[in-house]
Amino acid sequence: MAGAEEVVAGIERRDGVEYSGLVLNEEGYRRLAATPLDRVNCTLAATETFNRRNGNASLDEALARVLAILERSERPTTVTISVAFGCPFEGPVDPGVVAELASRLAAAVDEVVLADTIGVATPGQVRSLVERARPAGVHLHNTRNTGFANAYAALEGGVRLFDASVGGLGGCPFAPRATGNVATEDLVYLLEGDGVETGIDLDELVRVSEWLERLLGRELPGQVYRAGPFPSRTAPAADSAATSSSV
Repeated sequence: MAGAEEVVAGIERRDGVEYSGLVLNEEGYRRLAATPLDRVNCTLAATETFNRRNGNASLDEALARVLAILERSERPTTVTISVAFGCPFEGPVDPGVVAELASRLAAAVDEVVLADTIGVATPGQVRSLVERARPAGVHLHNTRNTGFANAYAALEGGVRLFDASVGGLGGCPFAPRATGNVATEDLVYLLEGDGVETGIDLDELVRVSEWLERLLGRELPGQVYRAGPFPSRTAPAADSAATSSSV
């Protein structure tokens, strides 16, 4: 993606934070390999049409690309299977196709993540698919206001890695009317309120969203940064989960 190296160069790295870069093909991997990023995140779609629109490749070609990158990579790797629950061009996606893709990738990659790219999934669908495909993580969008219920369903299904974005920012040019990922601060509030430790300082995260709102000059989709954390939100610790966040 144009300008990616400049973005990486502008990062003020912090201890304890893993920095990941997204690549769609081997040229993207070559560029990432020249940076100090810690993790390689590849993506392919569960449908033919989305792969064509997003990466100019068939599903088989996209899978071959990803496997070639995984074989070359000397860094930790993640593969995100996009439109795992529904495609804007082909409609509902066969869970069997997604489970088979996850199975083929599992031996070659450190983490498989299932993405509800256009925000059409419901909690029952999410729990059923994560129990079948056994991904490490989920990448959820809140387009139809089911993102946080889906996150909880994924947690109950065994997932401990959640993609999220500060303030709920984001979207996709190939996913009509798509909104951003679930808001990081809202997800942290939900998890820690039920005793799941995230290791994230929610008060500081809220301040980041407030700063970002001022920077962009508009209200963000997230809600906790506007309502404020509730002082007694944290229940006794019961489990732990990790979030990866993007702007």
